[in-house]
Amino acid sequence: MTSVQACQQALGVLPPRLRQEALALPQEALARAEEFRLRAGWPMSVVLGERERFLNGPPVEGGELERLVEIASQASLHAVLDQLRRGYLTVAGGHRLGLCGTAVLQGGGIHALRGFSSANLRVARQVEGAAAPVLDSLCPGGRLASTLILAPPGMGKTTLLRDLIRLVSEGEGCAPLRVSLADERGEVAAMYNGRPQLEVGRRTDVVEGCPKAQGLMLLLRGMNPQVLAVDEVTAPEDVQALTTAVGCGATLLATAHGSELADLERRPVYRPLLKEGLFRFLVRIRREDGGRVYTVEELR
Repeated sequence: MTSVQACQQALGVLPPRLRQEALALPQEALARAEEFRLRAGWPMSVVLGERERFLNGPPVEGGELERLVEIASQASLHAVLDQLRRGYLTVAGGHRLGLCGTAVLQGGGIHALRGFSSANLRVARQVEGAAAPVLDSLCPGGRLASTLILAPPGMGKTTLLRDLIRLVSEGEGCAPLRVSLADERGEVAAMYNGRPQLEVGRRTDVVEGCPKAQGLMLLLRGMNPQVLAVDEVTAPEDVQALTTAVGCGATLLATAHGSELADLERRPVYRPLLKEGLFRFLVRIRREDGGRVYTVEELR
């Protein structure tokens, strides 16, 4: 599937008027579009790299946001209630619809969203080969070593993680290994009706929708992984689960927010990652001349 086709597929969940407006964009823009943002009372916008461009159509109406959710859920809101509680829906093709509105609270947590006020349709694209520039450096002796990917938001951490999982799972350029992925928000594999919508390899097992630490332990106990992967380490319990996994002999693949190694050293949640020596390699991503550049550092 081309980049334009992936975008066209994602736009299939928009109500007809908004879909036609988006599809009228030039092919070059459709190929680069990362997000389509809909805010009640404002025209729809498209995110192209670091730029958000408003289109020339009429403002988005509240009824259109309700219709958008109806299309995305296939008119079955109860079936996607768990996702809605977390503020998003995953649709066919792995595309993600983020939602804002009025939270309905129950038992101290979010029970549902109603009165939708804005939506963010994120276009999912498979970038096969994204990890090729760093794979050899991360596989001394032909086998993957534990690796942490570090970059600010929007720099492609998840894309790089996904392709590393795919390559390792398929044994392309390294020894094939069983990979277990804790995909809390469904952004890596994008499960839909029990099947990954984005390619993560034939030897990969995925648990989606539960907190990362719980998912990691479930996979460690039940799937006998050789590689344990997780996107966005954010909490002490995530670090503890990764520490346990290393003690059980698993190789780790993970991502974290930051720009430099010093960012990890400054933040209390990340310090144990370095102190315990959980990762052998650090991959930093930065933007340069309109593209992304990878830098590999050895931590131990």
